[in-house]
Amino acid sequence: MKQIFLVEDDMTIAKNLILLLRTEGFTVTHAPTRDDALAALSGKKYDLALIDISLPDGNGFTVCTEIKEAQDIPVIFLTAFSDEASVVTGLNIGADDYITKPFRPRELIARIKTALRKNTGFSPVFTGNGLHVDTASGVVKKDGNEVFLSALEYRLLLVFINNPKSIITRSRLLDELWDAAGEFVNDNTLTVYIKRLREKIENDPANPQIILTVRGTGYRMGDGHASE
Repeated sequence: MKQIFLVEDDMTIAKNLILLLRTEGFTVTHAPTRDDALAALSGKKYDLALIDISLPDGNGFTVCTEIKEAQDIPVIFLTAFSDEASVVTGLNIGADDYITKPFRPRELIARIKTALRKNTGFSPVFTGNGLHVDTASGVVKKDGNEVFLSALEYRLLLVFINNPKSIITRSRLLDELWDAAGEFVNDNTLTVYIKRLREKIENDPANPQIILTVRGTGYRMGDGHASE
């Protein structure tokens, strides 16, 4: 399991983040202050840090600097400070991303996974049933021919690729599409996008083998899908 180091002084936000991260399969170490964060760096290895800038005994910038010197792991600032100066400062001292509150949970998880992939140098390629997806380049091929997907179609495909053994509910997919579109996406729209995606990647869209329907629940990837 990937180890997430969370530095956040708002206990309500911290509690919700810990629940979200654990639901996604991460383990979480939480530090509510700068001093607690620096102490927690001793003797434990993390895979990524989520840091608030405003802390009761200092600021997250110093924590970021200490983390980069001690472990050089990806750092994402998660903060209410949205001014340009704070963003520039955070990125200049080595942060890998900067997200302002309030944030969209699914977008946060996507950014965490992106940062983790970049840090490991792992660029997954997924294949199965004639489908080939290189998530590093964003290229999708079917039987050797490139398939051109819209931004939302590609986002939808990535949800399944990133959760190959899970049943994805329609409500979760609606959240994912809403995050990507920046606007409300309804249930009928989801059905349309699933249909369009199947028409582009399935051998027989009427008898799908890549994106399967789980009646009454949602969808899942077919068993013939694998990562390289």
